[in-house]
Amino acid sequence: MSSSLIARTRFSVLDRSRTREGHPPAEALRDTVALAREAEALGFHRFWVSEHHGVPGVAGSAPTVLAAAVAAATRTIRVGTGGVMLPNHRPLVVAEQFGVLESLFPGRIDMGLGRSVGFTDGVRRALGREKGDAEDFGAQLGELLDWFTVGSPAGVHARPAEGLSVPPFVLAMGEGARIAARGGLPMVIGDLRDRDRMLRGIDRYRSQFRPSPWAAEPYVVISGTVAVAGTEAEARRLLVPEAWSMAYSRTHGTFPPLAPAGSVEARPMSARERDVYESALAGHIAGTAEQVAHELEGVLKETDAQEVLVTTSTYDRTALLDSHRRLAALLAPRR
Repeated sequence: MSSSLIARTRFSVLDRSRTREGHPPAEALRDTVALAREAEALGFHRFWVSEHHGVPGVAGSAPTVLAAAVAAATRTIRVGTGGVMLPNHRPLVVAEQFGVLESLFPGRIDMGLGRSVGFTDGVRRALGREKGDAEDFGAQLGELLDWFTVGSPAGVHARPAEGLSVPPFVLAMGEGARIAARGGLPMVIGDLRDRDRMLRGIDRYRSQFRPSPWAAEPYVVISGTVAVAGTEAEARRLLVPEAWSMAYSRTHGTFPPLAPAGSVEARPMSARERDVYESALAGHIAGTAEQVAHELEGVLKETDAQEVLVTTSTYDRTALLDSHRRLAALLAPRR
C-alpha cells in the first residue's frame, strides 16, 4: 500500500505526555517512555518529547530529563526534544544538557528548539520571562550553537558539549522559518490543519536557506496529527479528546487533561465551545489505512517534505498505539 513517495519519507513520533482524567501525571510520563519503546520496535526514525510549563493537561515540563529516560529505555531510535523553548533557558545550560545527553547516548540525540515563552502571564512571570523575550530567539540560537564549537570570549567552555555534534532543529511557526533558513538549520513546521500557512512557511524557508555546517540543503519536517483506525469513524474518535481540550482551553483559558471520547461526545456544549470543538476536529490526517495513505501522498507532494513528525494525542493509549502500528504498516514495504 505504501507509495514510493511515502516509502522514501522518514516518519517520527512526538509525544507530549498528555495527562488523562483519572490518571496521575506520573503515569503520563511512564506512558511516554513505553510509547518510545513501541515506536522503536515499529521502525519510526525518531521520538521526541515536549516542553510545557504550568499546563494541567501536560506532564512533560523538563524535556531533556524525559529525553534521557527515553534514550535509556531504547537502543536505536533517535531521541530529542520538540522542543526545548530556548527563551526560557540560558544557552550555556541548554548546551550542557544536550552535551550530557549526547555523551551518554552518542549518535542518537536531536536538539529541537522553539521560541515560545509560556502560555500565560503567570507562567511567564514564574519563569522570569516576558513575551518579548521570544524576539531574541535568533541570537540565543546562535549563542547556543557557538557553545558546541568555540566557547565564549571570556574563556568559558560548555562541558561536555564543546566538540560534540548534536543536530539542531528549529520549530518554526512564522518567524521561525526565516531564522531556520538563515542559520542553515533543519526546520519542523506545523500544523497540517493550516496547509496554506504551512506551505508559505516552507516556501520562505527554502527560498532563504543558506547552507551551513549543520545542513547543506533545506530539510523540512512537517508535523501534525495522523490517526489511523479500522474505520473512518474510529479514527475520528481518536481526535475527540484533544479537540475538546483545545475547545476548553480556548473558551476557559486553561488546557485540561484529556477526557474519554464517550464523555466528550455526551457533554453539553455552549455554541462557542461547539464551534471551536468542531473546528479542532477538522483538517487532520485521519481515517482508514487507505484514506491516510492517500492523504499523506497528497501532503508530501504539496510540501516535498523529507520527514513527517506525528503528534497525535488521545485518551485511549491502546488505540493510540494501534494507530501508530497501522501507520507503521503503511511504511513497512520500505523497511
